Amino acid sequence: MKYALIGCGRISPNHIAAAIKNNLKLVAICDTVLEKIEDKFSKFSLNFDVKKYTDYKEMLKIEKPDLVAIATESGTHAAIALDCIRHGCNLIIEKPLAMSIRDADMIIELAQTKGVVVSACHQNRFNKSIFKIREALDKGRFGKLFHGVANVRWNRGKDYYKQAPWRGTWAQDGGTLMNQCIHNIDLLIWMMGDDVAEVVGFTDRLSHPYIEAEDFGIALLKFANGAYGLIEGTTNIYPENFEETLYIFGEKGTVKAGGKSVNIIEHWSFDDNLDNSKQVMKECGEDPPNVYGFGHIPLYRDVIDSIKNGRQPYVDAYAGKRALELVLAIYKSAKEKSIVKLPLKDCETLDFS
Repeated sequence: MKYALIGCGRISPNHIAAAIKNNLKLVAICDTVLEKIEDKFSKFSLNFDVKKYTDYKEMLKIEKPDLVAIATESGTHAAIALDCIRHGCNLIIEKPLAMSIRDADMIIELAQTKGVVVSACHQNRFNKSIFKIREALDKGRFGKLFHGVANVRWNRGKDYYKQAPWRGTWAQDGGTLMNQCIHNIDLLIWMMGDDVAEVVGFTDRLSHPYIEAEDFGIALLKFANGAYGLIEGTTNIYPENFEETLYIFGEKGTVKAGGKSVNIIEHWSFDDNLDNSKQVMKECGEDPPNVYGFGHIPLYRDVIDSIKNGRQPYVDAYAGKRALELVLAIYKSAKEKSIVKLPLKDCETLDFS
């Protein structure tokens, strides 16, 4: 299966490593800055069979890849994705799927028309800890769900934003909820029933005056099934990343996942006593080198299998849209100082500039 990567930024090594590990035929790497491509060639000792491009449209026309990963600035995801789909390429799109509801819908609809697979790259769904929690949920071990909590308590300084000026802008990124927190937001709504009925939120810029969007956001959600959710996201934690946690509370079970990227289980308690909590916490813990975790490799494996077998991937484009929609709804609530009901008819980050 011919594979190409568009975008050689901070997350790109995870994509290249996942492609190599899954025995994809890496045919091309594209970025508008040639030095970034050269860096990846050096880091992975790539040979001359892999072509270098600064124009992704030229790459699509010449190389005709079967699978493309998009890891560019968030604000460019949708336009590149639509061009790739028109060329018949299957896709893995880094979060967020798009910056507007309209663009997300266009990606979903065109992919259906062209018969290609599109996966939103929410790789934390493949953490051992998250797999174990989802397994318990699917077996009904929690009973009635009461509420869930997603916290992202990280640090991002001025150097992070200077490194890539698109970060923190409404046109190309959004703030901490859209960039740093969207993975955990995806996990929360996936665990709690997917359908958020209404949301009220607050956002602020507390310590990063040089960005446009928020560095702090909180929200209260009500799901269609009657459960509730809480979200807290910040990049203001002193002096470094502190934690990313996910809590699920039900009538018959309580679970907490934590660590750098919800990669360990810190609490495991069910009234059925089907397993030993200490053993579960030991077996389902991982120690990734950074907040990206180990999920890209199994996500790629799943997407490859979905392409070969004509099925939807484990994390499809609808999942990407749901996470995007919730963040936009929080922004809308914060701006309008009101409860926002979902689904949103149309909304984009530029509405809040």
